[in-house]
Amino acid sequence: MTDQLQLAQYIDHTLLKPEAALRDIEKLCSEASRYHFYSVCVNGFWVSACRELLNGTGVHVAAVCGFPLGATASQAKAFEAARAVEDGAAEIDMVLQIGSLLRGDVKAVEQDIAQVVRMVEGRAIVKVILETGILNTEQKIAACKASEAAGAHFVKTSTGFGKGGATLEDIRLLRAHVSSRLGVKASGGIRDTASALAMIKAGATRIGTSSGIAIINGFGSIPASSTKAGPAGSSQY
Repeated sequence: MTDQLQLAQYIDHTLLKPEAALRDIEKLCSEASRYHFYSVCVNGFWVSACRELLNGTGVHVAAVCGFPLGATASQAKAFEAARAVEDGAAEIDMVLQIGSLLRGDVKAVEQDIAQVVRMVEGRAIVKVILETGILNTEQKIAACKASEAAGAHFVKTSTGFGKGGATLEDIRLLRAHVSSRLGVKASGGIRDTASALAMIKAGATRIGTSSGIAIINGFGSIPASSTKAGPAGSSQY
């Protein structure tokens, strides 16, 4: 990691609070443009507004799907994802069927993800949110395998609305159980530069956070030996 701009390209600048208003979305997009974040991540309702606000800036738009519980019918998730893409989303962050995973029905999890992937294939990438805080190690590994088999492009730790958030242990685990074709997104509780850099060093290729500005502004206070990391790789997924 050599500079703030390179770090900024790891960040999905996120606003998913239900009380978000247009003025908040405008602020989010203004900040994303100013700091050159990779994307903004919002609820589907706001995708059109973000597309217009970010036109010509190079900042992508990501939308959540089946959020935050993952319990929506697969067909509903697929429709939600397709509508978000039509409105301007280039990335879909979907929550997998947590209940199916917990009861060991990994095939249902894979099929759920695959429906969303197929619906937006060639138009958007799909990140699969595992909600790692409520899963054991075997379930996390199974979710990684199902995500890759279904054609997803990323695995992601958390919604930020569930139990726990991203941990270094989980990032290392996820990175070890998907191929290099997939990215790993650390999301949930990442609020400072040191935490973000540690996640990247552990294998994260994207950071989901509502604290992107604090992370970027704190970069200058981090010793040079702590800022070395590989390329972001965001554009390859």
